[in-house]
Amino acid sequence: MRISVIIPTYRPQSYIWECLDSLCQQTLDKECFEIIIVLNGDKEPWYEDIQAYVAKRHHHFVLLFTEQLGVSNARNRALDVAKGEYITFVDDDDYLSPTYLEELLLVATPTRVALSHSIAVDELRSHLASVYEQSYCRLSKQGEIPFHRARKFFSGPWMKLIHRDMIGSRRFDIRFKNGEDSLFMFLISDCFQMVSFTSSKAIYYRRMRSGGAHVMSFSQTWCNAMRLMRAYSTIYWRHIHTYSFRFYITRLLGAMHQIIDSIL
Repeated sequence: MRISVIIPTYRPQSYIWECLDSLCQQTLDKECFEIIIVLNGDKEPWYEDIQAYVAKRHHHFVLLFTEQLGVSNARNRALDVAKGEYITFVDDDDYLSPTYLEELLLVATPTRVALSHSIAVDELRSHLASVYEQSYCRLSKQGEIPFHRARKFFSGPWMKLIHRDMIGSRRFDIRFKNGEDSLFMFLISDCFQMVSFTSSKAIYYRRMRSGGAHVMSFSQTWCNAMRLMRAYSTIYWRHIHTYSFRFYITRLLGAMHQIIDSIL
């Protein structure tokens, strides 16, 4: 098994079928990857619906359920059972171009993270401007580059293929409901130095849905940002010689930016 595709989902809407269809249409041999779906929170009717979908496809599906809410917990459950040499994360309302997995696998190595093209779309699949697309256009033709130059891509686990040895036994921090994606990417950043990009045909389509994100009060944002900065600092100062100081500072600035945004 070359790749484990991890999809956390909570009360999924119709978008999940487009997500799963895009995985079933991959050009990579279906024997080379598994699709792990982790339904969390409420079980029915969603579990039965997904089970019916899976039963009709000749792909390697793993369907899990946990009553414990949270995308981090769901991803951790999937990581515990994943069999793939490489790991990739997909949100249930996003979808992929047909060559996505095949091209990521071509440029990934045990010591190098593969990054894909990314396009943001709205609920009607209209193209939206995004910083990820701008960064891809600027960096993708430069070949292999240090990962800190592509740090915008490391705000979350999507749009990339990661060797399982880079992750090891480390997991998403379930104490956080906001910023946990960036914290996880920082946690594993001591295991790679370089990244490479796929061609522009390997696309991760990020669906930007209105009302999808939890809105926190200023006090909640402040407390979350301070806790994030403390978590980053604990990781960095305990292993100061293995983590990038430059990357550490950018993560602190990102947490501080949350506070500034909540004021504005």
